[in-house]
Amino acid sequence: MDTQAQPTERDRPSHPSDHSDHEGEEERSRSAFLPDVVSLLPGGRLTLSALLCLVLLLVVSVFVMQPFEIPSGSMEPALRAGDRVLVNKVAYRFGAEPQRGDVVVFDGTGYFGDADYIKRVVGVGGDHVVCCDSRGRIAVNGEPVDELAILYPGNAPSAVPFDLVVPDGTLFLLGDHRGDSRDSRDYLGAPGGGMIPVGSVIGEARWIAWPTGHWGSLSRDDVYARVPAPGGAHG
Repeated sequence: MDTQAQPTERDRPSHPSDHSDHEGEEERSRSAFLPDVVSLLPGGRLTLSALLCLVLLLVVSVFVMQPFEIPSGSMEPALRAGDRVLVNKVAYRFGAEPQRGDVVVFDGTGYFGDADYIKRVVGVGGDHVVCCDSRGRIAVNGEPVDELAILYPGNAPSAVPFDLVVPDGTLFLLGDHRGDSRDSRDYLGAPGGGMIPVGSVIGEARWIAWPTGHWGSLSRDDVYARVPAPGGAHG
């Protein structure tokens, strides 16, 4: 008796044309999926396009660029209450860190309060920051800083004297409207000493997006350009 297994229809190799037909059916099925989705949406392709745009905006907002509304006048005259700025969330990734003069948005939880804040970086890790010198100016690493171009008109650099060294990995932050800003000066005696960890920085405020009459960029201010690196070497 012949015990050799006889090939069944399932065992037999398919003819090349069978594969082509099957692949063609799959391709038609996939291509038919989009029209099916479109037909289910009120407004059809227009609605689908709007949804895709919203998804793209959400991804950009979470990972790249986030709008932030200015809640107070603490950063006047550069930023006014109600202004909307765009915050670059990748500015300090890939090895970059905030620099003196940058305007940054940060999470103040545990340091300033349970909210996001926007201030200007005055001192970075290792900096010796003093206020005020004989002419009433802030000095960083022994170099007086002329802040007239950024301060709110009539404001002094600080009504509160201080003499501190910024710990590594943290920032000393001040508002431009020194007479109307709660900033690092107000928390010098609190846990953390008024310094904000670099890791709490959400991103750099780069552009004013609203209102249209106040459009502009917030590039790093060069009033800190002459400040030497900690230890005396100019950077």
